[in-house]
Amino acid sequence: MIPVEVGVQSPRVVHFTEDNNEERLRCLLDLVEELRDKAAIRVAAYQQRISRYYNKRVSPRPLRQGDLVLRNSAVADPTDTRGKLAPAWEGPYKIKRVLLPGTFKLKTLGGREISKTWNAGHLRKYYQ
Repeated sequence: MIPVEVGVQSPRVVHFTEDNNEERLRCLLDLVEELRDKAAIRVAAYQQRISRYYNKRVSPRPLRQGDLVLRNSAVADPTDTRGKLAPAWEGPYKIKRVLLPGTFKLKTLGGREISKTWNAGHLRKYYQ
């Protein structure tokens, strides 16, 4: 109870009895597992709705070995010495090898391999 309810007679204060309180607490303790299960079901349903919403708007980037791509120059130069007027994308580069889905090894058009691996989020397909 909050202090205001002690001074002002509310229905909660008027109808309070220790026996009823104990009985209601025991009933709630019996229903705890059921309440937890209902909450878990609501959380799972919410996560599925969010997943459907996200997946509906994601556009896949099907990149394969041999495709030409541009790489994000901000990621390529983490020291940020390029300046704000520098181009945002550099390349084109050729995909030398697909390591995992979404992870690529690149090489220049001259054949020199780029040492870092690149994520599909930092690459953009180059169209000639």
